[in-house]
Amino acid sequence: MALLPVKFDLKKRVKLAQTVWFMYWFAVLAGVLVLSMGLFFKIELRKRSELMDNNESHFLPNLLILMGLIACSINVFGGKVCYDSLDPDKFAKWKPMLKTYLVFCVGFNALLLVTAVLCFLMRIPMQFTLAEGLRNGMRYYKDTDTPGRCYMKRTLDLMQIEFRCCGNDNYRDWFEIQWVSNRYLDFSSKEVKDRIGSNVDGQYLMDGVPFSCCNPSSPRPCIQAQMTNNTAHYSYDHYTEDLNVWKRGCREALLSYYGGMMNTIGALVILVTMLEASVTVGMQYVHSSLCNLANPEDPESESEGWLLEKTVKETFTDIMDKMKSMGKGIKVEEGEPAVETVS
Repeated sequence: MALLPVKFDLKKRVKLAQTVWFMYWFAVLAGVLVLSMGLFFKIELRKRSELMDNNESHFLPNLLILMGLIACSINVFGGKVCYDSLDPDKFAKWKPMLKTYLVFCVGFNALLLVTAVLCFLMRIPMQFTLAEGLRNGMRYYKDTDTPGRCYMKRTLDLMQIEFRCCGNDNYRDWFEIQWVSNRYLDFSSKEVKDRIGSNVDGQYLMDGVPFSCCNPSSPRPCIQAQMTNNTAHYSYDHYTEDLNVWKRGCREALLSYYGGMMNTIGALVILVTMLEASVTVGMQYVHSSLCNLANPEDPESESEGWLLEKTVKETFTDIMDKMKSMGKGIKVEEGEPAVETVS
């Protein structure tokens, strides 16, 4: 017994084909949207490629671009088939390949749903990628003369200004690394010698942050050096004073930005998946209604369309039986002994 059978006459078949054709062109636009989202996300990652330059971070935007291209292709093809379905002669050339096409569409919809799930799960690996990238970026901040790292200072400064953040977890992260290049240190100064000598790794550490950590909304001029020394500044207590640098860490800021972006993209991909599933169902009814005409020689005769030729259970059983038969066939071929020819 067929699943969800529907009776069609010529008028209903024409209306169905026109509706599905219209939906297919909406689906083409949806494919363009997925492609655009992948390109946008890839561009955003490239802006901070020094901090997130790994294959894992670029996998999802590349997948979105691929899914967008496939969606555009299969929906253009489906729209063409629906348009030709109004003419029996034109539809005859598409008929042999429609089952394969529909199976491919089902697989594509499943992969599209997986893509949406990956968008929501992207936040987890991105958290570790950002933590490592920011940690390395801060360590290379001073290396403005080193090839491959000369733009790290500019990248971090622009990022801290744009996202209103400071450090990895907070501004105190800058206290734990040397972020001033040795070329700008006076090694004849006693203060510089004492600071380097007091550190096990020989680094010049100080309780200060780069200028990009300063909050321009603060009424007080930015205090970015000797931040823990109350006597170095007038009427200042770093324990109680509302510091005029950003309190938020850049990992949290970037994770919030990219996480929100991926949640939005994931929700849109789910909507696109629902649209793709709808046009696949519509195409199945178009295909089945045209293949089951009461009188194949009369295009105006009534017909029955269905979602599945059998019930879900029967369809699943048939698929499993076919897979088992294929598996047995492969085993038999592998087990056949080679036949020697006698000359």
